[in-house]
Amino acid sequence: MDPPDRPDGPGSPRDQDPAPGADSRGPWSRFSAWLECVCVVTFDLELGQAIELVYPPDVKLTEKEKTSICYLSFPDSYSGCLGDTQFSFRLRQSVGRRASRLSANVYNRDAPATLQRESSHFLGFVYFRQVKDVSVRRGYFQKSLVLVSRLPFPHLFHALLQVVAPEFFEKLEPCLEAVCHQMDQWPPPEPGLTLNLAVMGVVLQVRIPSKTDKPGGSPVRQATSENLLLAPTLLPSLHELDLFRCFRSVLVHLQMLWELTLLGEPLVVMATSPTSCSETVLALISCISPLRFCCDFRPYFTIHDSEFREFTTRTQAPPNIILGVTNPFFIKTFQSWPHVLRLGDGRAAGDLPKQVKVKKLSKLKTLDTKPGMYTAFKTFLHKDKILIKRLLKGIQRKRPSEVQSAILRRHLLELTQSFIIPLERYMAGLMPLQRSVTPWKTPPLIRPFSQDEFLSTLDQTGPQLTSLLRGDWLGLYRKFFRSPNFDGWYRQRHKEMTQKLESLHLEVICDADLPLWTKDKSEVEVVDLVLKLRERLNKARKQKLQVREGVLEKLDGFVKNTVGSLPPDLQTVLNTH
Repeated sequence: MDPPDRPDGPGSPRDQDPAPGADSRGPWSRFSAWLECVCVVTFDLELGQAIELVYPPDVKLTEKEKTSICYLSFPDSYSGCLGDTQFSFRLRQSVGRRASRLSANVYNRDAPATLQRESSHFLGFVYFRQVKDVSVRRGYFQKSLVLVSRLPFPHLFHALLQVVAPEFFEKLEPCLEAVCHQMDQWPPPEPGLTLNLAVMGVVLQVRIPSKTDKPGGSPVRQATSENLLLAPTLLPSLHELDLFRCFRSVLVHLQMLWELTLLGEPLVVMATSPTSCSETVLALISCISPLRFCCDFRPYFTIHDSEFREFTTRTQAPPNIILGVTNPFFIKTFQSWPHVLRLGDGRAAGDLPKQVKVKKLSKLKTLDTKPGMYTAFKTFLHKDKILIKRLLKGIQRKRPSEVQSAILRRHLLELTQSFIIPLERYMAGLMPLQRSVTPWKTPPLIRPFSQDEFLSTLDQTGPQLTSLLRGDWLGLYRKFFRSPNFDGWYRQRHKEMTQKLESLHLEVICDADLPLWTKDKSEVEVVDLVLKLRERLNKARKQKLQVREGVLEKLDGFVKNTVGSLPPDLQTVLNTH
């Protein structure tokens, strides 16, 4: 049964997210830094899929969210998944829900752009079990344990489910309650730190990535584990998937898939299992790292989804989204979509995978449609044939999948960096010079981004300097400028640069002789300075601006002393302002 709903106001424990390093600030505050909640979804003969349990008990999910979680937590009946199945989904949160801001601001400030907390969506990580059971009327035990989070850590949460779910299916609710209480003792995810996360007699050792990490840096090493009774299980990554396993059958289309993802093109990934489609969608999102994918994506999507009609209406152009599906019904539904990737059943790891071909969309008609890439898209850049040969040769030589994935990840990282570095370099040139920031004037504005000016710089600073790939780089940039991914990248960089200017301005004000400036000024001017400084200090603290140590404290002292030197009536007004 679902727990009774409780009003969720600003003072609710669920709204109190902990800042990294802070002690627990209320019931479940440490748990909330990692998970929104844990759900148990079961099959009810009368209701169909239904939520049996939500933990912690005080979490509030809307009816729409509960319904979505129910349908997304079971494989489609067509998939025929017997035994244990793990997969991921993503759902839009209900309108009007309060998003927790405090820890999101602190965590997101220091986390890589690709690993920031979701603000308007939930991520679901599912462990589904279906086994024969004569004691059940339908003859099968069917249940899913689902971790709902805003953190994009699929590797961590699926590893956690592998520890918890088998035990849970045996002992049920008491086991889940104990696990949640153990998680409520975890330290919050602070970028840059290596944490030991204890659960059910296992210690998972993870390092939370930081935006200061070098992209593609060396793998995580075992940290010293003092005061631990158990040797920790090292997770080399919170989020990285086995890219090679996801892309084995589409290696010849790697360049095309990278470009489609970079440009935010509408893409449907059809597979025979929710595991395969959800992993492939997440692999596609990650293949443009360190650039953040700013379009919508649904690793697993069903015909029961509340947004089904929104995504499949034929009278409008498909949205910028990547969808993972398993139901053959979607073949007919998505005939009007520009790009459809149909994956096969997959073969044994040692076999040389048959590479699916590019086919015309008009051939995407029947339920027995063969695996392939159905699109009219022509890539801007030429494919890297040397890479493809190297990976295919690796299969023949039985090269381990993790080694193949590392080769693939390195290639994709270098490709994305070659594309993004000229943009970063041009954007940095739009920043006002530091010497133009003065204490008595508003900071100068960042120069606007000119697409034509940027394109004119490519001869000297373009991607051809760092990438061996040839092709129409200019055409690729022009199309990228029209995509949500460019818009998201530009907004984020502009925000960071604006905050840097505000930090510099505060430091310049701090270094100025403020008491001397106020000596010959009228009370009105002094009050105006106090109010403006207070506003800047409040904003700096709210945004967690990174300023030189002691700057905020020194300016606070100046404001306090200045207010104390004013007439009592003005002091009263300012102290209550």
